[in-house]
Amino acid sequence: MRSSPGLRRTIGAGVRHALLITLSILFLLPLVWMLSSALRQTGLPSPRELEWIPDPIAWENFREVFELVDLHRYALNSLFIAALAVPLTVLTASWAGFALAQISQRWRLRLTALSFAALMVPLTAIWLPRFILFKEAGLIDNRLALVVPAFMGTSPFYVLLFLWTFLRVPAEIYEAARLEGAGALRIWGGIALPLARPTIVAVAVLAFVHYWSSFVEPLLYIRTTAKMTAPLGLQALYQLDRTNWPLLMAGAVMVTAPVVLLFLLVQRAFLQEFRGSGWFGR
Repeated sequence: MRSSPGLRRTIGAGVRHALLITLSILFLLPLVWMLSSALRQTGLPSPRELEWIPDPIAWENFREVFELVDLHRYALNSLFIAALAVPLTVLTASWAGFALAQISQRWRLRLTALSFAALMVPLTAIWLPRFILFKEAGLIDNRLALVVPAFMGTSPFYVLLFLWTFLRVPAEIYEAARLEGAGALRIWGGIALPLARPTIVAVAVLAFVHYWSSFVEPLLYIRTTAKMTAPLGLQALYQLDRTNWPLLMAGAVMVTAPVVLLFLLVQRAFLQEFRGSGWFGR
């Protein structure tokens, strides 16, 4: 007996939803474990089994973190850097992606291949040249050193995301705007950018995660304690007491929470950007 197409679609949808729920649980388990560990009382031996709900719950761990390190100031420093870098990243990456979308396909393919090659360069290979450059520019121990990459779009990946989006806009729309006398910036701001809102959200979220959670760059360029960022604050907490896991996990929860909350707020627009296909569809 053959099943109807509607039944097959229902079964397929059920399997997909079950798979997505399973994957979501797997990704959420580390966050739940981190929160559970943060709520354990300090001074107790490590549990022999996975403890989901500690007894008793030690909410005071979060307050004690602020007493040991100035995590509030460090979080504000990270927020200041992200507030400058994220809009700059969206601006410069969208400019570069729009420019790539307007040139001939031959040069677009070449520059896109170059962008992929740049993505494969290890980050460790640029730390020393960038440090020397920033030292000569007088940017060591200056928080602006952490923002400079945003002037170049932060990552070629963000440029490629905008390129993918702008190429999905029919070329006739751009041509009609040019015939009416619109310049490149007007077409970018009045036509291309409003159609790229999911991409803007996706790039903004990715850039925020990058600058908020960056550890090596602040470690290389920042010297003053008052200018330290949140990841460096966690490192300072770890150095104070490497065995006090409840306090370490409490600090990790507070640093991770803004990223998780941001993704929950914009997840629909973020995931929408990674649907569809076609990079050079003209």
